[in-house]
Amino acid sequence: MGTYNMIEQAGWLRTVSAGVALMTLAACAKEAPPAPPPPGVSVALPLQREINDWDEYVGRFEALQDAEIRPRVSGTIDRVLFTDGQYVRSGQPLFVIDPRPYRAALLQAQATQAKAQATLVNARSESARAGKLLEAQAISREEFEQKQAAVGTASADLAAGRAGVNTAQLNLSFTTVRAPVAGRVSNRRVSKGNFATEGTTVLTRVVSTDPIWFAFEGAESFYLKYLRQDRTGERGSSRGTANPVEVKLADEPTYRWRGKMDFLDNAIDQNSGTIRAHALIPNPQGFLTPGMFGRARLLGSGTYRAMLVPDEAITTDQTRKLVYVVGKDNKAAPRPVETGPLVDGLRVIKSGVKPNERVIIAGITNLQPGAVVTPKLTKIAARPGAVSPSAQPDSAPPSSEATVR
Repeated sequence: MGTYNMIEQAGWLRTVSAGVALMTLAACAKEAPPAPPPPGVSVALPLQREINDWDEYVGRFEALQDAEIRPRVSGTIDRVLFTDGQYVRSGQPLFVIDPRPYRAALLQAQATQAKAQATLVNARSESARAGKLLEAQAISREEFEQKQAAVGTASADLAAGRAGVNTAQLNLSFTTVRAPVAGRVSNRRVSKGNFATEGTTVLTRVVSTDPIWFAFEGAESFYLKYLRQDRTGERGSSRGTANPVEVKLADEPTYRWRGKMDFLDNAIDQNSGTIRAHALIPNPQGFLTPGMFGRARLLGSGTYRAMLVPDEAITTDQTRKLVYVVGKDNKAAPRPVETGPLVDGLRVIKSGVKPNERVIIAGITNLQPGAVVTPKLTKIAARPGAVSPSAQPDSAPPSSEATVR
C-alpha cells in the first residue's frame, strides 16, 4: 500500500505542475506587445526663390511679308532669272517680259513729246509777234487772243506728251518683274514663252523670313488675367509692352528662339473665345520657315517670392493639395497649399507653408494626421530637367512653367 500511495501522489504532483505551467503561459500571452517606434521621415525647409511664371501656347510661324507676284504689264515671258526656292533680295529681277513692244511705245511717246515741244515754241513765237502787231493796230484783238490760246493748247499738248513718256517708261520698267521684298521665293508658275496677263497671271510667290512672326491664340481667361495684372502694375499688357516670348520647335527640348510680343488683336473671337496675337522672332539664318509648328511660352506674371518643394511631398485630399509639416512636438500636421508651376524640377508653393516650417519630403506614405514621427533633417536640391505633372488650380488659369529670376 505504501508504494502504491507514493506512486499516486507523484502522478498528482505532475498533473498540478503541468496545470500551473499552462496558467503561467496563458498569463504571459495576455500581456500587450511593446509599441513600435515612431516612423522615420525626411524633412526639409522649403527652398525660397524669386519666380516668374510663363504661360504656354501652341502656334505657327508666319511671314511678315507674303507677296504673290503678278505682272503689271501683259506680254510673253522672255527670261526667268531665279532658281526655284532660292533666297532673293528686295528688288532682285525675277522675270523679264518681252520689252520690245514697250520700248517702241516709249519711242513713240518721246516723238509725240518732241512734236508738242516744237509746236509750243512756234506758238509762243507767233503770240509774241501778234502782240507787237496789236500794239501797231495791224491785227484785231480777236486774232491776238487766238494766238494766245494756241500757246495754251501747245503747253497742254506738251504736258500730255511728257505724261505719255513717263507712262511708257514705267511700262518698259515693268517688263522686268522684281522681288518686292527680301525672302524665300517659291517655284516659277510660268515658263519662257508663256503669255502673262497684267494683274491676273500668278508668276511666283515671295515670303519674308527675317524677322518672322509666331502667331497663336490665347484663351479669354488668360487675357483677363493679363488685364488685371496690368491694372495692378504686376505685368504690362502686351499691347504696350514688349513682353518676352520664347519658342521651341517640335524636335527641340528647350526654348531656344527668343523674341518679344508685337501684336494683340482688338477683339475676342465669339466662336472660339480666344484672341489672336503674334510675337516677333529674329531669324537671321532663315532657319524658321512660315507654317512651321512651335510651342511658345509668354511671360505670365511679375516677379514674386515663392517656396519650392518636390512633387512627391504633395498629396491630394479630394479637391485640396496638401503637404505635411512636422511641429516642435514631432507630430505630422497636414497643410492645404496653393501650388504653382514647376521650376528646376520642384513645385512652386504660393501659399500655405511658412519658410521656417519643416516639410515632410520622404516617408509620407500611409502617414496619418497627428501621428508622431522621427524627423531626419535634409536639404531640398534643385533638379533641372526633371518632369512632373503641372498643378491645376481651379480659381485661375495655371501657368505652364516658371523660372528663377
